[in-house]
Amino acid sequence: MSLQVDQIIERALDEDIGSGDPGSTLLFPEEARATAVIQAKESGILAGLPVAEATFKKLAPDLIWQPKTRDGQSVSSGEVVAELKGSLQGILMGERVALNFLQRLSGIATATRRFVDAVRGLDVKILDTRKTAPGLRVLDKYAVRAGGGHNHRFGLYDGILVKDNHIRAAGGVEKAMKLLREKSPPILKIEVEVTSVCQAQEALAAGAAVIMLDNMSSADMAEAVRIIGRRALVEASGGVTLEGVREIAATGVDWISVGALTHSAKALDLSLEVVSA
Repeated sequence: MSLQVDQIIERALDEDIGSGDPGSTLLFPEEARATAVIQAKESGILAGLPVAEATFKKLAPDLIWQPKTRDGQSVSSGEVVAELKGSLQGILMGERVALNFLQRLSGIATATRRFVDAVRGLDVKILDTRKTAPGLRVLDKYAVRAGGGHNHRFGLYDGILVKDNHIRAAGGVEKAMKLLREKSPPILKIEVEVTSVCQAQEALAAGAAVIMLDNMSSADMAEAVRIIGRRALVEASGGVTLEGVREIAATGVDWISVGALTHSAKALDLSLEVVSA
């Protein structure tokens, strides 16, 4: 578990438990032990088991965690995904936070798998975006990978994306690219967001390594792909839906980025039940 994820878990527990959990500590002695199971209440793709385990072990270091499946695998309604044995207080205190992580990440993985399945057989990658929950990006992007998707840049620091506001403020695609070529380190690839075939041609001529076709029609995307002719990678973005993603993929783009994977994914329904105490 990375330091970053460890800190996320600690913040989440502190937010929920604060100065303590009287509902658990007043009802049950510290030495009380229990067995509990985490169960899927609907079908989906699982993600976040190691995070849930680490959450419980913050509160009950000697907890025995027995996963019954692994991240990236499909689960069915009623299926037990993990069994845990240890401190009853620790299990009860960690329940909500562990499930919050597990449900959110599994929801993202499930949504991602649906998009990946929708374009199966076509030479295209489903990518995430930076539209993640603040402070949870490392987990959100992990869940996308668990669902079979691919990560785009992690943050502003590991790539250059010239968007509409950059272009407008710089005075056009050509001017923005000229300034960047003069100042940016060669290791950083430059991606340019465009909204028309004409702009795509301009970005290609200016030397963009990746050209993002933003909210363009399928016909215009296909024309832009034809003109670019593999001289740059082509990404489609903007309002991508599950119903329309295959049509976009059929235009020949290399990547399709989908903000909804992380900003709108429905949490997968999971529950924890104490089965013996």
